[in-house]
Amino acid sequence: MRNMAAPIDRMGLLLLTLLPVLFSISDAVDRSNFKTCEQSAFCKRQRDVKPGQSPYRALLETLELSDTRLTLQLINDNNKVRLLLELYRLQGNMTRVKINELKPLKPRYEVPDVLVKDPPTEPLSVLNRDENGVVLSLGADSQRLIISARPFRLDIVDGPNVLLSINSRGLLVFEHLRLRKDTISHKITSTVGSMWDKIKNVFSSKSETDTEQDVEQNVAEKGEGEEEVKEEEDQPGMWEETFKSHSDSKPNGPTSISLDFSFPGVEHVYGIPEHADTLKLKSTEGGDPYRLYNLDVFQYELHNPMALYGAVPVLLSHTTDRTMGVFWLNAAETWVDISSSASVQGGSEKSQTDVRWISESGIIDVFVMLGPRPTDVFSQYASLTGTQSFPPLAALAYHQCRWNYNDQEDVKAVDDGFDEHDIPYDFIWLDIEHTDGKRYFTWDPLKFSQPREMLQNLKDKKRKMVTIVDPHIKVDSGYKIHKEISSKGFYIKNKDGGDYEGWCWPGNAGYPDFTKPEMRAWWASMFAYDQYEGSMENLYTWNDMNEPSVFNGPEVTMHKDALHGAWEHRDVHNLYGFYVQMATAQGLIQRSGGVERPFVLTRAFFAGSQRYGAVWTGDNAAEWGHLKMSIPMCLSLGLVGISFCGADVGGFFKSPNPELLVRWYQAGAYQPFFRAHAHLDTPRREPWLFGPENTALIREAVRQRYTLLPYWYQLFYHAHRTGQPAMRPLWVEYPENAATFAIEDEFLLGKDLLVHPVTDEGSRGVTAHLPGEGEVWYDVHTYKKHQGNQNLYIPVTMNSIPVFQRGGSIISRKERVRRSSLCMQDDPYTLYVAVNAQGTAEGELYIDDGHTFNYEKQQFIHRRLTFAEGELSSSNLSPDSQFSTASWIEKVVFMGVTKPNAATLRTAGGLESALEFEFEPATELLSLRKPGVNAGADWTIQLR
Repeated sequence: MRNMAAPIDRMGLLLLTLLPVLFSISDAVDRSNFKTCEQSAFCKRQRDVKPGQSPYRALLETLELSDTRLTLQLINDNNKVRLLLELYRLQGNMTRVKINELKPLKPRYEVPDVLVKDPPTEPLSVLNRDENGVVLSLGADSQRLIISARPFRLDIVDGPNVLLSINSRGLLVFEHLRLRKDTISHKITSTVGSMWDKIKNVFSSKSETDTEQDVEQNVAEKGEGEEEVKEEEDQPGMWEETFKSHSDSKPNGPTSISLDFSFPGVEHVYGIPEHADTLKLKSTEGGDPYRLYNLDVFQYELHNPMALYGAVPVLLSHTTDRTMGVFWLNAAETWVDISSSASVQGGSEKSQTDVRWISESGIIDVFVMLGPRPTDVFSQYASLTGTQSFPPLAALAYHQCRWNYNDQEDVKAVDDGFDEHDIPYDFIWLDIEHTDGKRYFTWDPLKFSQPREMLQNLKDKKRKMVTIVDPHIKVDSGYKIHKEISSKGFYIKNKDGGDYEGWCWPGNAGYPDFTKPEMRAWWASMFAYDQYEGSMENLYTWNDMNEPSVFNGPEVTMHKDALHGAWEHRDVHNLYGFYVQMATAQGLIQRSGGVERPFVLTRAFFAGSQRYGAVWTGDNAAEWGHLKMSIPMCLSLGLVGISFCGADVGGFFKSPNPELLVRWYQAGAYQPFFRAHAHLDTPRREPWLFGPENTALIREAVRQRYTLLPYWYQLFYHAHRTGQPAMRPLWVEYPENAATFAIEDEFLLGKDLLVHPVTDEGSRGVTAHLPGEGEVWYDVHTYKKHQGNQNLYIPVTMNSIPVFQRGGSIISRKERVRRSSLCMQDDPYTLYVAVNAQGTAEGELYIDDGHTFNYEKQQFIHRRLTFAEGELSSSNLSPDSQFSTASWIEKVVFMGVTKPNAATLRTAGGLESALEFEFEPATELLSLRKPGVNAGADWTIQLR
C-alpha cells in the first residue's frame, strides 16, 4: 500500500498537514522527498575523493596465516589509522575480503542472519613473498590472489589475466570512529596527548637510546607498532545532518566506508536491485550512483537509479569468457557508482568496468564469486544466502487483488464472477481496509464479521485468501498487539530512549524491532489460529510498508538515529523488511506444526529474502513503460537469487485501457508471481469488465498459465534445490552469444521456454532473438519450427503471446484447466516433446503433494524423460523417494518428427500395446492419444 488518497479513519490533526504531500496525485515521484548523493553527506564526502594514489599501505610484517584465514594490518599514511584486513578462501571458488578498524572505539555493525552459515573455508597458501607484496594460491589451477603493499591493492588473476582488482583506483576510504572535538571526552584525550608531548620535550636531553626506550614503552602501551592518529578537519554533515525538516543527530560521527573494484575486459554488469532501470547497469558518470536504501517511493520513475523498496547488494559481471559476482554484505544506506574505462592486458587495450561501493556505516565485508559460468555464480551465492523458498503450488497460480474488496459480499461476488466467466484463480487478497481501523490481525466487525465463514466458502472451492499484515502498529491502549509489544519492550526506540512513533495508515504507530529474535518469535506466535482470530489454514500473508514506511519521517522512512538496542537504525535499515518477512513466514510454518509451506509476499527485501517467499515490484502505474520495465526488474531480481518476482498486472496507479490490460495479463502469465492489483481510486477491473472479447483474451492468458503449472512447479523445485533462477536472461543459457547480453524484452523460463511478450501499444509485430547456432525453436501455439541464431519477426494480433519451446526439450502440461490449481491435482499430463536437430529431447517431471514439507522426507516423484532413436522413456531420477500420484499420461505431442508406421507402449511389466496417433505433415506434429500410464511409473514409447 502506498501514500495515496484513501479514507483514513481516526487520524489526528497532525496527519492532515501531511495530506498535500502524501496523497496528491501526480504523474511521477516527487524527487524533493528523496536525497540525491549531493544531499547525502557521506555520499558527497566519498564521491569528493577522486581516483588516484591510495593512502593505504599493507604492513607485510603483520601478516599472519592460519588454516582458515590470512590477517594483515593496513595503515592510512595520512591519518595513521590502522585497519585489519582478513582474507578467506571459501569453498566453491569464492574469496572473502573483510576490512575493519584494528581497534575501533566501539564495535562496528556486522550483518547477522543473512548468511545461512559461516562459509566453509579452504587453506590459503603463500606462493611468493617480498617487500612489495604477497602471492597466494586460490587453489583452482592458475588462480592467484596478489596483495600489493604500497599502495595497498588486491588482484585476483587467472594465469596472465587479471579477473578483478580491488583498490586499484585508490578509493578505499574507511571513516574511523572518533570522539567529537567539542566533547569532554575529546578534550581529555587531547589534553593527555598534549601532556605526553611536553613530557617528551622535558626528557629530550636523555640519550638517543633512552629516548628510543621511552618511545618503545609508549608504543607498547598504545598497541604495538601504532602511530599517533592525526586529527582530521570536520566536514559538514559529519556529526549532524538535516534534510528538509528532519535532523539526524549522528552521535557516532562519520562512519562511512568505500571500496572500488575494477573488472578488466568487462562491458556488461547486472544486478544490485531494486531499480526501475535497464537489465544491463549503466554508467553513473555525470549523474547519481545507483542507490540501495529501502524506501516507500510514490509513483516511481522509470530509467532512474533512485532507491526503491528493496536492496540486494550483489553485482554480476559477464563476458563471453567468464561470469563473476560481488556480494557487498552491508545493510546501511549504500550507493554504487559504475564507470567505464580502458585497461591494458597482454599489450592490447580492453574495455574495463569500474564499480565503487559506498556505505554509511558498518564494515567492509565482500564475497567475490569467481564463477566461471553463470550457473556457478548462482550456486556460489546460494551457498552463502540460501535458495528460493519452495512455494506451495497454488502460489504459482493466479492471484486476484485490489485495494480493497469492500466486504464479504464483495469477496463472494468476485469469487462467483470468476466461475461465471470460466476464469481460474487460486487466491483472492484483502488490503488494509479489511481490518478494524488498520489494526492488523483483526477484521472489520461490520464488513468482515464472519471471516471463517468467508474462508470456508473459499476452501470449499479449493481456493485461498491473503490478508495484509503490516509492521506499523496502531498506538491504542485497547489494541492487544500494541499492548503486548509495548509491555515486552519490543518497539524500536527513538534517540532519547522512548518508543519510536511515526505516522502510517493507522495514524500514530509504533514499529516493532524485528532485529530482536524475541520480537520475531513473538510475532510468529501471533499467526497461530487461536491468536489470529478468524484465520484458517487457507489464509496467507502479505507484508507491505516494511521498508519501513513512516509518512512523517525523513524520506518517508525511519529516522536513522532511532535505536535497535545497541545499534542505530542507520546500521540495519535495509534488513528491516527481511526480518519482517522472516518472522511472518516462521509464523505460518509454526501454526501448522511445521507441516505446511508458507506463502508470504513482501515489498521490502535484502540479500537472503529469497528464503522466505515472494516479492513484487511495488506501486507501478498503468502505463506501457511500466509493463516493459516489469521484465528487466524481475530478471535483475532472479540474477541475485530472488526468483519469485512479479509486477502488479494492469498497473497499481491509474487505469489501463483494454489493450494494455490484456497485454499485461499475457506478460504476467509468463512471469513467476502472477497477481492483478489496483489502487483504491481506480475503477474496478476484474477480468470480465472490459467486454466479451477482452474477457476471452484474458481468460486464454490465465488458462495458459494453468496448463503450464507443472513446468513452473518444476522450475521452482530446481530454484529451491540449486539457486538457479526460474526466469532468466538469455545470456545465462547462451553465455558466449554477445547478442544476448543486453536483451531485456524477452526472457527464458528455465532453459526450455523463450517468451517475448508484446509490450508496445498498437503493435502488429515483434522481433524475437532465437539464440543458439544449430538449435531449433518451436512456436508453442502453431508448432512451426524456426532455426536458432536469428532475429525472427513475428506478426501479432491481440491474442498473440509469442512463446517458443527449445528443440531438445520435453515439457509437461496439464490441459484440463479447472477453477483452481488444487482442483487439477490428480488430472493427467500431456507431454510436449520438441525434437532438436539431432532427433533427441529430454526433460523432467516433478510431482509432490504441492503444499507440505514432506518433499524434504523424500516424498515426491522425480522422473527423467528422454527421447532418442525413436524411443521415449520415463525413468526414476530419485529411486529412494516414496510418493504416489493418481495422475497419468493422457497425451504425448512430438514436434519435429516424421510420421511413424506404428507407436507402441511398453510398461515396466513388459506389456506392450499399440497407440493411436495423428500426424500433421505441414508442422511435423505427431500426437499420441491416451498412453494411459501412471505419471510415476517406468514406461517406454517406441515409434517405428
